[in-house]
Amino acid sequence: MNIPDFILASASPARRRLLQTVGIEPIVKASDFDESQIQISEPKALVEILAKCKAETIAPQFPSALVMGCDSVLAIDGQIYGKPENAEVAIARWNLMQGNFGDLYTGHVLIDNTQNRTVVKCQITRVYFGKMGDRAIAAYVQTGEPLKCAGAFALEGFGSLFVEKIEGCHSNVIGLSLPLLRQMLAELGYEVTDFWQ
Repeated sequence: MNIPDFILASASPARRRLLQTVGIEPIVKASDFDESQIQISEPKALVEILAKCKAETIAPQFPSALVMGCDSVLAIDGQIYGKPENAEVAIARWNLMQGNFGDLYTGHVLIDNTQNRTVVKCQITRVYFGKMGDRAIAAYVQTGEPLKCAGAFALEGFGSLFVEKIEGCHSNVIGLSLPLLRQMLAELGYEVTDFWQ
C-alpha cells in the first residue's frame, strides 16, 4: 500500500506539534473556512460538521493525500463556547469556568482521497477548572493565550495552572486526540507508524 501525504487542514500550531510529537510531519494547509456559516447548538454535531467542512475545503487540492480536519469547542451546562472575541469576553468566561467543569468536544475528520473514503469521529474530555481570583484571571487573559483557544485556555500553556484535573483524553484538550487518530487511521487500513518520518 502506498502511504499518502498527511495534510493538516488547520492553522493550529498545537495540532501540528501534537502530530510531530508522535512522528507525523504534516503538510499544513489552513482551510480558512468561514465557521460563522454553520449555526448548530449541539456541540458534537457542530464540531463534526466544522471539521468536515475544513477538510473538504482543502481535500480537492491534494488528490492523492490524506486530509485531516479538526474543530474544538467547550460546552458548559450545555452552552457552547469557542474562542473568546476579546479580553472582556475571556474574563467573563473565566468567571463562569472557575470552580466549574466543562466538556471539550473535538471533531476529527480524515478524508482519504486515495480510497475515496471519509471517517468522522468526535472525542469528548471533561475538564475541571480551579478557583481563581480576579487578579489571576486578569493576568492570565493579559497573556493573550485565552484569546487563541476554544474554551479560553490552553492545556499546553499557562492554562495548565488553572486546570485541576481532566477525565478522558489529554491530547484531545490540546486539539487532537492521538488515540482517536490511531483508531481512525486503522479504520482506513493504515498503521499510525506508516506515517512516521
